Amino acid sequence: MTPLIDVIFLLLLFFMLSSTFSRFAEIELSSATAGATTTDAPVERVFIQIGAERIVLNGETVTLDELSTQIGTGQALVSLDADTSAQRLVDLLVVLRGRDGLTVTVLE
Repeated sequence: MTPLIDVIFLLLLFFMLSSTFSRFAEIELSSATAGATTTDAPVERVFIQIGAERIVLNGETVTLDELSTQIGTGQALVSLDADTSAQRLVDLLVVLRGRDGLTVTVLE
């Protein structure tokens, strides 16, 4: 019985030391609010299609680095292909976050 308890403690120690206790980053996705006010000034809109291997900005294929330089203020509409992974979407949202005057909407 004693060797079994030793083995259990060794396994417990191994799993405790090999696991990670880090907190994963969260991205806040907010939905549109009802009754939002509209402004009279036209808003510049860009359309982004994202797939597993491609990113298309207004009909032209770009990379993530080029995308960050070509988008300014306004509204970005993001359309997902069927083969898009969640990590690929997160990479795109990381590039677009923190820009003043840019609203990102992920289409279903």
